Amino acid sequence: MKSITKVLALASVVAVMSLGAGQAMAQGRGGNFDPAQMKQMRLDRLKEQMAVTDDAEWKVIETAAGKVMDAQMDAMAGRFGGMGRGGRGGAGGGTGGGTNNAAGGQNGNRRGGGRFGTPSAEMEALQKAIDDNASSDVINSKLKAVREATKAKEDKLEQAQADLQKLLTPRQEAVAVLSGVLK
Repeated sequence: MKSITKVLALASVVAVMSLGAGQAMAQGRGGNFDPAQMKQMRLDRLKEQMAVTDDAEWKVIETAAGKVMDAQMDAMAGRFGGMGRGGRGGAGGGTGGGTNNAAGGQNGNRRGGGRFGTPSAEMEALQKAIDDNASSDVINSKLKAVREATKAKEDKLEQAQADLQKLLTPRQEAVAVLSGVLK
């Protein structure tokens, strides 16, 4: 049940981010993903939906909500290994179409910067172990490191959400849940 909740929360965050990205492109800002701009758009929308008019109150909520959003992005980068960086194959085929030579190195087989941030060192090490056809023991140790790092990011996210939740009225909390900031 907890994993279903996490998947639903993640899906709502991705949906909100996708809507914001579409809105940014529709406003003529181009296709470049700017995490800071996306975060500010989400915060502005949250303030409006929560109907917060007191600047001092909003400053406190904004700081806590910003920490949640940062933790969400960090957790997503950990879950997806920095997804959105181009594929894993070259022009002659491969398994994902498109390369990112400028950011990646090794003839386009490495991932560069992408939509959900830079992959963690643990994800990079796991990818390197796969690329190098490492032994099962090495891959298992890299998997363990990835899982531990992911757990730490999820714990940080849960703490940031708990801190934010303490600040909110029931109505504001409901808005935060509906907008994917809280679960």
